[in-house]
Amino acid sequence: MSAFQRERARKQHRKAAGPILDKALRLHQAGIAREAQALCLQVLENLPDHFDALHLLGLSKSNTGELVEAEAILQRALQVDPKSAELLSNLGVVQSDMGQIEKARASYEKAIALRPNSPIALNNLGNALFKLNLPERAIQAFDRALSYKPDYIDAVYNRGNALLFARRLDEALATFERVIQMKPLYALAHNAIGLTYLELKRFDEALTSFDQAMRLKPDLPQALANRARALGEIGDIDGAFEHYSKARAIAPDLEAALLGHARLVISSGRLSEATDLCQRAVRSDPRSVEALTALAQCIAHQGKIDEAIELYDRALAMQPDNEGTITRKIFALDFHPRAEFPEHQQVRKQWWVQIGSKVPKIPAERLQNVRDPNRRLRIGYVSADFRDHSAAFVFGPVLRNHDKSVVEIFCYSCTSLRDSVTDDFQRVADKWVEAWRLTDDQLAEQIISDQIDILVDLSGFTGGHRLRVFARKPAPVQVTAWGHATGDGMPEIDYMFSDPVSTPAEVRHLFAEKIYDLPCLITIDAPPAAFKPALQPPCLTNGYVTFGVFNRVDKISADAIRIWSGILQAVPNSRLTIKHGALGDDAVRRRLMERFAAQGVAPDRILCLGPTTRLKHLEAYAGIDICLDPFPMNGGVSTWEALHAGVPVLAKLGNSNASRAAGAILCSAGLHEWVTDSESQYAERAIKYATQPDYLSELRAGLSAKILASQSGNTKNYTRAAEAAYRAIWQEYCAKRAGDGATS
Repeated sequence: MSAFQRERARKQHRKAAGPILDKALRLHQAGIAREAQALCLQVLENLPDHFDALHLLGLSKSNTGELVEAEAILQRALQVDPKSAELLSNLGVVQSDMGQIEKARASYEKAIALRPNSPIALNNLGNALFKLNLPERAIQAFDRALSYKPDYIDAVYNRGNALLFARRLDEALATFERVIQMKPLYALAHNAIGLTYLELKRFDEALTSFDQAMRLKPDLPQALANRARALGEIGDIDGAFEHYSKARAIAPDLEAALLGHARLVISSGRLSEATDLCQRAVRSDPRSVEALTALAQCIAHQGKIDEAIELYDRALAMQPDNEGTITRKIFALDFHPRAEFPEHQQVRKQWWVQIGSKVPKIPAERLQNVRDPNRRLRIGYVSADFRDHSAAFVFGPVLRNHDKSVVEIFCYSCTSLRDSVTDDFQRVADKWVEAWRLTDDQLAEQIISDQIDILVDLSGFTGGHRLRVFARKPAPVQVTAWGHATGDGMPEIDYMFSDPVSTPAEVRHLFAEKIYDLPCLITIDAPPAAFKPALQPPCLTNGYVTFGVFNRVDKISADAIRIWSGILQAVPNSRLTIKHGALGDDAVRRRLMERFAAQGVAPDRILCLGPTTRLKHLEAYAGIDICLDPFPMNGGVSTWEALHAGVPVLAKLGNSNASRAAGAILCSAGLHEWVTDSESQYAERAIKYATQPDYLSELRAGLSAKILASQSGNTKNYTRAAEAAYRAIWQEYCAKRAGDGATS
């Protein structure tokens, strides 16, 4: 065929292509994809470079979920016409759906360069920036889109989501209310308003908004999941479970429902079920930072710390400033056998760089505290654990034993959960604030209004912490203590209460806080009067030694199991009793037994005990001769409980706060010989003491009294030491401010 004939045929094909593509477009718009695609292919058979046919075919393939083909076809169309802004914008949508967000962003930016006033491309760019965790830049893109099309409801709604993510909550609320004005029956917008109210701690309004969303769309799973979260935050756990179940019945892979349900299940100790829920969320969206973080949390609870850290790092590679991921990684590192003081403090500083340093600081001149070094001090305690929780065991004695002529107690409770322990704390407090109802800004303002002299963080990086409030510096002096006193990594916290064993002098330069030593980093109250400790070790009647581990399962490291197994094999007929609430889960118990079996320990030498009342928990120590403290994450409350029950604890010192806690407790109680420096020494002493029943009997008879007489075990003496610490650091503050020329 001659060139003339080819060109003539080409013109005829082009002429015929118009009506064919018009029909294809109508079919595409009607959702009849396959017929539309067939017509596009008919045109492309004769005209392989027909731009409109390629463009429409790519869009149709995208609609049918054939994203790889769609992207390739749109790239072919782009070669035909590199300056089509509409094509570039559509290509970006496909790339975004494929999870190629950076590529999508580049496509949108090229489209905007060609057509700067395209609201669709600008809105798409905003969505890409939002997915890349750049909310402020996303907001700018949405604002540009709205400057060209003020009534563009998608851009308004998306702008609200970006504002919510950036925690510009009042602006987000106003933006979503604007969406409702434009479209009153928009169920997703009512759901978004509910989420904003939830972040603002306005729970009644949040529930009302979720209810309105569900009235408009009864099967809206997002509203069900968010309502479940709200119920959980106000303490209606049964209602939360019910709503999560309903949401998952409608949308089995909805991330908010899967992860919310998983977090509730984790709190109840059902780790296998929680892990399954999180794995499903990750399979549904492998790039979900929240899903990866929740899965890592489940894995960490099962003692698989390396796997958990790997998941946290994957999540942080995608979103370095995700606060939840950083804080959970901090907590997981406490369990890592190779993480030492430098690594622990470095990740805490990462939180400061990514989160805390970006929080606006309150000007010092707003704090009008009277700088009298000897007056009664106003001490503010901030915690989510004013309830039946292990942390309350360690700070509770101080609050209950405070001399009210010396200090005035303010408690800022950061959880909606209440029990009889909460009631006790509220009676102790001179002022009680339901801080969980307050945003960070509101809580900071409350603390300023209360004129707190020394603000004490009792949570560290554990659940419900309010470290963003501490980053604002709403009190002249700030301290981290007791609840998770391993350092917060921020210069706005002035002091950390510790002791010379927990935080040795040679590592103190690594901490952002100045270390102030107490008799021990923690104390606990003596057991309740109903508890009567056994006066003799059970080996005297059993004829064999029983070792005990009454610590969380996630503290039981591979190294600990290896050493404990060697001890059991070296001490004839010895037994090991392990007690923790998670051992009520069959899968957790089975996996733990398998870990011992892999070290050659027969199942009949291990006894696993699940959850009981605290009194029954303490009474179980009657069956223990020697407690083996786990490592690298030591016991704290469990160490004190064992000593109060008359059971000695063997501990190994490590190279982090978490791995030195038990050693610090034992040294403070005068039991230096029960603290070791190496695995071999730990095993040798366990074997040695197991062969000395008379020594164990003598020690047990006087151990409880020895503890109560010690400076660290006597809670009244311990509290006087804490009050002396408060006075000293307040006097130091007053002297410094006077030296700076500051006036009251």
